[in-house]
Amino acid sequence: MIFRTIALVGSLGIAASMAQAACSFDNETPVSSLTAGFEAWKAVTDAMAECGNVSASLDQEFREKQPEAFAANPALYQIGGVANSTIVPLLNAGTIRPLDDLVAEYGAALKPNQLIRIDGQTMAVAMMVNTQHLMVRQDILDELGLPVPATWNEALDTAEAIREAGLVDYPIGATFKTGWDLGEEFVNLYLGEGAAFVDAENMPSIANEAGIRSLETMTAMTEFMDPEYLVSDSTYVQQQFQQGKIAMANLWSSRAAAMEDPGESQVVGKVTMASAPMGSQRPASSIWWDGIVIAQNIPDEEAAAAFRVAMEGLDEEMVSANNDAAVWLVEGYVPGPLAAGAAATAEAGAAPYPGSAPMGIMHTALGNGIAAYLTGAKDAQTTLADIEAAYLVAAREAGLVD
Repeated sequence: MIFRTIALVGSLGIAASMAQAACSFDNETPVSSLTAGFEAWKAVTDAMAECGNVSASLDQEFREKQPEAFAANPALYQIGGVANSTIVPLLNAGTIRPLDDLVAEYGAALKPNQLIRIDGQTMAVAMMVNTQHLMVRQDILDELGLPVPATWNEALDTAEAIREAGLVDYPIGATFKTGWDLGEEFVNLYLGEGAAFVDAENMPSIANEAGIRSLETMTAMTEFMDPEYLVSDSTYVQQQFQQGKIAMANLWSSRAAAMEDPGESQVVGKVTMASAPMGSQRPASSIWWDGIVIAQNIPDEEAAAAFRVAMEGLDEEMVSANNDAAVWLVEGYVPGPLAAGAAATAEAGAAPYPGSAPMGIMHTALGNGIAAYLTGAKDAQTTLADIEAAYLVAAREAGLVD
């Protein structure tokens, strides 16, 4: 496995100009995509479908399915939806192609900060930035005379006050599903402590006071959560919030628009989007980009058709119709109130997710190991030591450490 550093080139630019037509060409080549299932991806894939011969698989298990699907020859999908970390297995396997020739021919509308360059080549096109930030029931805070919490200690105090008032089933919701989601919650808290996951030699470095504080915050949160928190993913928390069952959640900004959907939400107009609560050094969150990649194991003609279809999905018309579904990087985006939490989190200094091969291994070890602490099977020090040991086994197998 190869270590790579992944960077979002440039800064988040916001501009507006004339929208384009629905689809500039009739696509005659079958194109399929495998992406996450949140609202922004639905908007993009719906826009791609306007070109014809496009099928989209919106699947919350995409990160587990993509490596095998793209390793097939021919690949099972032409287009993949990826983020900072989920692109790493595809890069290391060599199953996605450089895009510079396709960008030159069909990507005139792209902005520099959409081009994800790795080892000097454009390997992905970013469409949005995403971060977990605090969503809170403003009407409940107003009733109790409480401010929006700025730190996790304040959030836990607020949760206690909400529980005592009996206003919701569970004061806090969080994505603690065992596996990737649980690992991400630790990542956010640990980044808020300003600490590093691995050192310069790729050796693990989480068994420290910052790691213990992060675990202690997680177990404190569970006191105010649905007892079934180890199956709680983003959709689970979103639905709890929409149904009025929880009052606070550090949830993805891509889920913000769902709170204002009158067709499925009971809390329309009641939710404030704020910065992720602060850790000791910075917001306890991470900045992500989401975007598209094109499979390597397909004919060049399919790749060209897939890229053209993807560009139609990332045009100004799509953004105009779905402005508040994401913090878009696409030309024409105008930030609104639903983007306030993501903007505040970024402005307060949230760190980018440290996407790399070692971090992918660490994230897996965290997601598999933390549940033992939350259920009381292990103490914090043992949990962190065991996670470091699991990381070392996998990192040595990958050739990342001696």
